[in-house]
Amino acid sequence: GPTRKMPLTASAMDFFQLFVPDNVLKNMVVQTNMYAKKYQERFGSDDAWIDVTLTEMKAFLGYMISTSIHHCESVLSIWSSGFYSNKSIALIMTQSRFEKILKYFHIVAFRSSQTTHGLYKIQPFLDSLQNGFDSAFKPSQAQVLHEPLIDEDPVFIATCTERELRKRKKRKFSLWVRQCSSTGFICQIYVHLKEGSGADGLDALKNKPQLHSMVAKSLCQNASGKNYIIFTGPSITSLNLFEEFEKQEIYCCGLLSARKSDCTGLPPSMLNNPETPQSRGQYRIRMKGNMSLICWYNKGHFRFLTNAYSPVQQGVIIKRKSGEIPCPLAVEAFAAHLSYICKYDDKYSKYFISHKPNKTWQQVFWFAISIAINNAYILYKMSEAYHVTRYSRAQFGERLVKELLGLEDTSPSH
Repeated sequence: GPTRKMPLTASAMDFFQLFVPDNVLKNMVVQTNMYAKKYQERFGSDDAWIDVTLTEMKAFLGYMISTSIHHCESVLSIWSSGFYSNKSIALIMTQSRFEKILKYFHIVAFRSSQTTHGLYKIQPFLDSLQNGFDSAFKPSQAQVLHEPLIDEDPVFIATCTERELRKRKKRKFSLWVRQCSSTGFICQIYVHLKEGSGADGLDALKNKPQLHSMVAKSLCQNASGKNYIIFTGPSITSLNLFEEFEKQEIYCCGLLSARKSDCTGLPPSMLNNPETPQSRGQYRIRMKGNMSLICWYNKGHFRFLTNAYSPVQQGVIIKRKSGEIPCPLAVEAFAAHLSYICKYDDKYSKYFISHKPNKTWQQVFWFAISIAINNAYILYKMSEAYHVTRYSRAQFGERLVKELLGLEDTSPSH
């Protein structure tokens, strides 16, 4: 749960600023102004530009965040006369001023000579965000590694033409998270660029298990020695990775797939389906030290690799139609944590910022901001302030937008 007690009067802004404090916003102001100056020195002066202020930067973020609540495809719809127009917030800043800030917006204006990382323009922000996640929340023992659902807005997908869909560029990165499976709080973000000639570029990692193993190690670099139980999908699950994690006192439970997983070192007899027909709930087990490989049957064969649960401990999977199906405890635990993450995706994925910039670092930035707001709401729900106001996720987002735009007096901070 949360590591600090927030006051009863804490506002949406107070929770958001646990992760994106004023010093981070001030840095955005400085870097944006520096970039605007550099740009104009190179391409000619822009008489319409005046340096952005902290108040304007907050309003700029507020406009962007509003797209996550109202799901408008373009943030510029706010100033239009159409369905997504919003007169109450459009008066805070003119559209032309917003577009100027959007043109010059930067987090790192200059590339240093030592920088080779493709995300250098956003890395300081991601590092700051990670520090905020680490200091504000202590996760439960059970956590999940996965790719959160950040696909296109389903409303847009349903209404656009095939030609419009083809025109939209595919994302050049994949976003992975380590997530507390009892609260949904995202503890760590890892961004992998799909293009790049470096050691972590996809060109150098043609085989997927190697790539996913690297992602898992990066996400768990702060987890060693804490006895966490990490749940993984088929793309990450592998004997070599789990054994490496066990040496760091990180325990695992993962779904295994003969097609997607790295099955090196696993007995082939357990990876092939038995010829004799199976009844639901039947399972076979092979062990090596603390590691168990479980093959469980339920309308198909499911394989699990774990060193976190004893294979002799019994559990049950409850189905609405067929009732209780017996299974090892590891299978029950995996199903429970996986279903929680599905619920999280259903509830929170629709609150990702709709704005789709062309630049990869900006796409990553808006996804990271969306995750920070979801985390802020999770902390708010676990605080005493929630019992006073009881905002839904949409109401919390609306409050945050209004506070960023300065439309309402926010409660005094700590």
